[in-house]
Amino acid sequence: MSDVKKIATRDSYGNALSELGKLHEDVIVLDADLAGATKTGVFKKAFPERFIDCGIAEGNMMGVAAGIATTGKVPFASSFAMFAAGRAFEQVRNSIGYPKNNVKIGATHAGISVGEDGATHQCNEDIALMRTIPGMVVISPADDIEAKAAVFAAYEHQGPVYLRFGRLAVPVINDNPDYKFEIGKGIVLREGKDVTIIANGLEVYESLTAAEKLAEDGIEAKVINIHTIKPLDEELILAAAKETGKVVTVEEHSVIGGLGSAVCDVLSEKLPTRVLKIGIMDVFGESGPAAELIKKYGLDADSIYTKVKEFV
Repeated sequence: MSDVKKIATRDSYGNALSELGKLHEDVIVLDADLAGATKTGVFKKAFPERFIDCGIAEGNMMGVAAGIATTGKVPFASSFAMFAAGRAFEQVRNSIGYPKNNVKIGATHAGISVGEDGATHQCNEDIALMRTIPGMVVISPADDIEAKAAVFAAYEHQGPVYLRFGRLAVPVINDNPDYKFEIGKGIVLREGKDVTIIANGLEVYESLTAAEKLAEDGIEAKVINIHTIKPLDEELILAAAKETGKVVTVEEHSVIGGLGSAVCDVLSEKLPTRVLKIGIMDVFGESGPAAELIKKYGLDADSIYTKVKEFV
């Protein structure tokens, strides 16, 4: 698995928007003065008449997107996750979520892998925020293929969608002919009987690598990619928990309110199961190279391997 192609999902977002724009004239893209970073500049170059730069005014951008949605167009409002989910939360809640406007939010630079931008820009709270908005679909794709598929699925979905993308280039793992993306449906990437590892985003690859190391020790880990945190694939999670008896969640997000919390909500109510949550442990990040930060905060394959082995 070491010799694989790596692509940042923010690049996937920009490319998918451009492809989507060729197929659908009702796609409108908005950005908050970050088109180069969010990669919406790819769409801007192809369809300048359907691109709106709202400036550094994320709250206003969400309001503009909501207004555009009422005309029947399908707006994709784009910015860093910290600004799209954090700074603009009130507008997302009241102008998009409450009236159920058909707005898609493309949030790039999520998680601690933003790296040198530091704690102020490393958004580890966005999934928790977006999960609380009634009717909001929340997606965190694992690689280039899944990110592109998520953009197309978001377009087809009627209602608000929050799409989470990363800055760091990540390995492509879904390059098989049987791959199919469906909102609300998880994907079993590896079978196992001793423990279930549930992950999303860049942590899917790290979890798969950790599972390979665990197998060398005789521990068979079932690995599931839960790309949609809301709605959650409860049926798949419950079946896996029943099969293995132990569950580990891995996410590049706070352990409070994210994937781990969503999984625990389901299991505690319907099938009480031992759960270990691996993620950002209620702390802020810091400036530094992305790969080093992932390792320091225990989100790399070796750290996952060690934690899961101790847990099992």
